[in-house]
Amino acid sequence: MARSLGAPLDVFVVRKLGVPGREELAMGAIGTGGVLVRNEDVVAHLGVSEEEFSAVAAREAEELRRRELAYRAGRPALEVTGRRVILVDDGLATGSTMRAAVAALRQRDPEEVVVAVPTAPRDRLVALRSEADTVLSARTPDPFTAVSESYLDFSQTSDDEVRRLLLDGDEVDPGEG
Repeated sequence: MARSLGAPLDVFVVRKLGVPGREELAMGAIGTGGVLVRNEDVVAHLGVSEEEFSAVAAREAEELRRRELAYRAGRPALEVTGRRVILVDDGLATGSTMRAAVAALRQRDPEEVVVAVPTAPRDRLVALRSEADTVLSARTPDPFTAVSESYLDFSQTSDDEVRRLLLDGDEVDPGEG
């Protein structure tokens, strides 16, 4: 997407806080700058204790730091103050990670935050519109069951692939974007 737009590419790391024993279900998310988003409905419905929540958050904070160091390879984050930023993810389920990304990004004072995902439930897109300036999704399946159902191949992206893509992105002329 960055290459198509002639825009610089960067990574914005957030981590889902998965419910213990059901890690794919987000009870919240964390982002750079101490951002914490709780999905109170999930926490209450499944009876997740504060101790369990805190333990997962601490573990994911470590992983967030590890990934930021690994992906950036000493390079600073792109400057986004006063710029339009497009946050892209593989899709939204609960929306927790994207909410954390938007909140963390807002700390850096961008002019506009655009969220773009290939698939999401309609109600999550509507809810996210109160946090991001623009929210776009190519597909809104009804019923929505999982992000992975919109993909033929939903395999994980390796750290090495992320680093390679970021290095390739350094070759894009950021222009005025």
